[in-house]
Amino acid sequence: CPEDSFHMVFHAGTTRADGQITATGGRVLAATARGTTLQEAADRAYAMVDRIDWPEGFCRRDIGWRALK
Repeated sequence: CPEDSFHMVFHAGTTRADGQITATGGRVLAATARGTTLQEAADRAYAMVDRIDWPEGFCRRDIGWRALK
């Protein structure tokens, strides 16, 4: 999903090495999305996460679960 006003990925705890951005530790990516409902925004954010090619990466899927109940 290309970045636009509804889909953005922020990074921190990263560095550039050999022309690539690499993680230096901790929580380094934040996938953020907007939608007409909170559920739609969450679905869009997790869809972006699923498209990130990072074999060693880990994604928590329990963020915001209380608000979605």
